[in-house]
Parts: sequence; C-alpha cells; structure tokens
Amino acid sequence: MPQDPAFTSPGRFWKGNIHTHSTLSDGMRSAGHVCATILGAELHAPATALGEIRHILAVGLPLDFAPNAPGETGPDLAARALAAGAFVAIPHPGWYALTTEDANSIPGAHAVEVYNHTSQLRTERGDGVYLADQLLAQGRRIGLTAVDDAHFACDDAFGGWLMVRAEANEPEPLLAALKAGRFYVTQGPLIEDIARDAEHVAVRCSAATGIMALGRGSRAAQSVTPGQRQARLPIAALRAAGGFARVVVADAAGRHAWSNPVYFG
Repeated sequence: MPQDPAFTSPGRFWKGNIHTHSTLSDGMRSAGHVCATILGAELHAPATALGEIRHILAVGLPLDFAPNAPGETGPDLAARALAAGAFVAIPHPGWYALTTEDANSIPGAHAVEVYNHTSQLRTERGDGVYLADQLLAQGRRIGLTAVDDAHFACDDAFGGWLMVRAEANEPEPLLAALKAGRFYVTQGPLIEDIARDAEHVAVRCSAATGIMALGRGSRAAQSVTPGQRQARLPIAALRAAGGFARVVVADAAGRHAWSNPVYFG
C-alpha cells in the first residue's frame, strides 16, 4: 500500500511559508523583514482563460534566472522555471477563477494552492481545493500547498504554511523534500502521523472535530467527534474508485490541515 513520504522519510518537520511579498514586489514590508531559506518568486506572464495575467509560484530559482522574454507565455515561463530546478506551484486559483484547462497548460507543476490566506481575507476566494480535486480526478499527480501570501496591507500573515520533512533547514534538502512531496500543509492543526494498509488509513493529529479521507468524486470516509486525536478510517471504497486518497483534519476553530494525496495503482 502506498505511504505518505512526509511521515515515512528521515528527518524532522520544518515549518515554513513559500508565498509572501515584500516591497521588491507588491508587499508593504521591506525585504529586510522577510527571512528566507530558499529564494523564490511569483512570476507573471500572459494569460489565463479569462484574459488575466497568469501567476506562477517558483521556489528555488537560481539568482541568474532571466526576466521574461518577449512574447513569453505563462506556460513557457513555468517550463523555464521547472528547467531551472524550481518547485513550481499554481497559486491562488480561486482568487482569479483559474480553470482546469489553465492548470493543465502547466503539466510539470508540482502543486496547487488549496488555501491562500490573503485571498480569503480580502476577497473570500482563498479556496483551491476545487481545482486540486478536479485535477486529481483527471488522473494528474499533483501536491497541495497552503500559504499566507502576505502583502502586509492588512493582518494577512501566518494564515497558512507548510510542514516540510527534511534532514536539515538548508536550501538543498528543503527543495528536494518539496519536489518529493515530503510535506503537509495547514492553517494550524498538526498531523502527527498517517499510516495506511490495504483497508484503512490511521491518522494521529492535534485535537480535531473532523478527520477525513477523501478520494475521487464523492468518495469519502470520516470521523466527526469533537476533541479526537486519532481515527482509523476505511478506504476500500476510495481504492475501488481508483485515483487517489488524501487526508484532511479540521479543528474546532474551523481551521484545516491537508495531506498530499497518495495514489492507487
């Protein structure tokens, strides 16, 4: 049975955010107030299906990554970032109504943002789960991220982050862990362990009201019990539907943590 590498790999969890802005872009704080272990950028190029400028999150870009070339499209720019060794994510899809066609034009993307805190606070469009599940149902293998995307024009920091399993808080092992999917993401709840066998997934976590295993379409198993810290959920129906299974933990404050999906077959 496939296991989640975030809970089976060597190392420890490191808490971090991969999407925040300074005055070097359109943030309200100088870069001196933002500490970084891995350098990255939010890249912009034409255009989404709605005709808006496309945003691409690239973490681990080399310092000599060249600016956009004349006529370079969003998919072209994403492909160049991937070729340069970056971890590439599809940011804030709900904020600007990104479609599956938009997402599928970047076939090498490692992840899609399922939660963007500033988009939620400022426009109530912080959700990206809809896009992730549609891509996964199509058979695409893609990870999930949650970020604050803080611009500091309001209190939009510390609303979403990654817990990355790596052996050191250094650029190379962290970037390798991101690319390998050795992380989960959260608004606050902790996932302590996920273990699967052929019939069940066992989850240990911080105090939760809901622990869920979600699969293709409507397939789901859940335990809804206030204060629970573990659950053992049946996954035979998820496996029979094919595709994937992912874990979600929800706490009493309405905050969530999301595992990356594992795949059947």
